[in-house]
Amino acid sequence: MVSYPGGEAKSCGEAESCSLVRRQRELASLYATAKSLTALGELDEVLQSIVHHAHDLISADFTYLSLVGADGRLSARASEGTISSSFLAACIPAGVGLGGKVLASRSPHWVRNYAATTLIVRDPDFDRLVATEELVALLGVPLVIRGEAVGALFAGDRSERSFQADEIALLSAFADHAAVALDNARLYEASRTALQELKSAYRKIEDHMAVMQRAQAIHEALTGVVLGGGTPGDVAQLLADQLGGGVTLLDRTGTALVHRESASSPCRTPAEADLADAVKKARRSGRCTTSVGTVGVARSVASIQAGDNYLGALAWSREAVADHGTPDDTDLRTLERATHILGLLILKERAVAEAGERLSGELLTELMVGSPGISPAQRARTRARNIDTDRLDLVLVADSPTLSSTDLSHHLHDIARDRSGLAGEHLGKATMILHSIDDDRTVEEVHQRLRRTLGDPVLVIGERVVNHDWSRAFSLASRCGAVMRAIGHTDLGATTGRYALYAMIFDTERARELDRFISDSIGPLLDHDQRRGTDLVDTLSAYYAHRANVTATARALYVHVNTLLKRLDRVSNVLGPDWRHENELELQLGLRLHQLRTIATAPS
Repeated sequence: MVSYPGGEAKSCGEAESCSLVRRQRELASLYATAKSLTALGELDEVLQSIVHHAHDLISADFTYLSLVGADGRLSARASEGTISSSFLAACIPAGVGLGGKVLASRSPHWVRNYAATTLIVRDPDFDRLVATEELVALLGVPLVIRGEAVGALFAGDRSERSFQADEIALLSAFADHAAVALDNARLYEASRTALQELKSAYRKIEDHMAVMQRAQAIHEALTGVVLGGGTPGDVAQLLADQLGGGVTLLDRTGTALVHRESASSPCRTPAEADLADAVKKARRSGRCTTSVGTVGVARSVASIQAGDNYLGALAWSREAVADHGTPDDTDLRTLERATHILGLLILKERAVAEAGERLSGELLTELMVGSPGISPAQRARTRARNIDTDRLDLVLVADSPTLSSTDLSHHLHDIARDRSGLAGEHLGKATMILHSIDDDRTVEEVHQRLRRTLGDPVLVIGERVVNHDWSRAFSLASRCGAVMRAIGHTDLGATTGRYALYAMIFDTERARELDRFISDSIGPLLDHDQRRGTDLVDTLSAYYAHRANVTATARALYVHVNTLLKRLDRVSNVLGPDWRHENELELQLGLRLHQLRTIATAPS
């Protein structure tokens, strides 16, 4: 003892010195970890710092920290040392392995040889990873927050070893720091999220207030337009200026009545087919609908309704690139609100128009009933409407298989206003009287306009007025219209010229008389042509059209004179040898009526 006191004293001093240095390192690491917590950095950075310091002090091959996820499985969040990516990517069920035991007991556990121990519940997948990683010794300590185990801190070696109490205590201290870091990070994240949500809510409130103020300003402007006596065109222009792009007002038939563009951000005109489809969708849904057309134009369409009465539609078009096809809901509500205002304006204009239509119809009836001639009172009343009665020299009668005469009269009123005429319903027929220079052209123009507006077949027949006798012209036009319907015409505009003779001969109220007359006069020829495949009816029609001139008829039919004579002989065989002398008038009438019927039934 004496001979080696100095040596023994020196050995004890060195041991104490090493222990002191190690303790200082541990305290310094714990202090550094605690300091990193106060920085409130990102959670992953803090956890990585804890694992790094623990790895240095425990002197293990690798150290890693795992947290329990939302699915209840453990997954690594930070690691230090040599460890494979497949091991770190593994998600281990919380109830198995050493980690499961640590979480269940909320206390440290370690094994000298992981593969050989029988004290844990095994997971085949994790065992394969352990074997691949050559993991042998493993120490795990829990991360506990307010009594709940939320993860574990592990230290592992690739050789057998025992973990000392001070090592377990040190790793547990680091785990406590990790738990505090995790809890603080969660609280910090919750506070930051709440603050962001509060800021976002505040921005939404500000944006909503701005949108509400803008919507209120537009609504006040729309109301001002109405109170100031504005027109639908003024409303459309206001919407275009406020919303941008283009605004189109369509009537019940889909025809564009008004189109206005924004001066600052105009828009290309959408394809008519796209617009028609959008109007159908809006009318079917009863709400404002938005779609993007084939030319890259986005449009929002809202129908204009007055109860169950469809008045038209309002379409807002703009470039889809700038809008992405998803306009602000407030803009859509503004568009819908504008349809209410337009509905009121349309109803107001309709009331004024209907009053004008009633007056126009009354004047038309007075002229019809009082004709021929014009009384001073009638002349004064028509002059008040800027109509010159002396120039009303054409009577038109219109008929539609799909529209009542009352509804058809409304469309005639629109034409009458444009042509300084009168329109109305007279004796159950849609009637109009106006001035005309070229009767055939006028009748055709009226027919074409009605056809475009209605989209359905319509029959228009016109008769010139002589000596202010509108009643006679109306009667003849009505009778000719009946003849036209009887022989199959449903979509035509014509004057009475080619039908007047038949209207005087036949009772137009009994259309079957025409069928019987045709059958009695040329029925045998029609039967012969149908059975034999001949063309005797057309041959005889051409024969009479050329005043029984054989040479002219043959030339018109592009046949030899002998061929024509043979055909006429066949006519004699069918009708009898005296067909040129007996009932010739009836035969010509029958042929002409058959021609008119053939024209009426021929495909267009």
